[in-house]
Amino acid sequence: MKYTEEHEWLTIEGNIVTVGITEHAAEQLGDVVFVELPEIGDDVSKDDSICVIESVKAASDILAPLDGKIVEINNAIVETPSLVNEDPSEGAWFFKIEVSDMSPMDEYMDEAAYLSFVK
Repeated sequence: MKYTEEHEWLTIEGNIVTVGITEHAAEQLGDVVFVELPEIGDDVSKDDSICVIESVKAASDILAPLDGKIVEINNAIVETPSLVNEDPSEGAWFFKIEVSDMSPMDEYMDEAAYLSFVK
């Protein structure tokens, strides 16, 4: 698993990267009340704002961590946004992106580096 400075977690299976937000991010947001996800088939570029997450405290954008195509979205978090608070590290993933160039993944933090980053 890799982590971004924007508090996203990334897991890799082949050329598919699953993206969610970290427990730290979910705690900072507070109770999530709305999630807007990209469309399946959308082509995205690294650092594009592609999701919106709103909580009782704030609204935040989720950025694309890599260039690629959205191949799956998690409708469960659209229907029940509180899942983001309940299970941010697994069940409340946001989207899956098909990536042709994985080399930018090297820029992202491992768990130890992320834990140090959020202290």
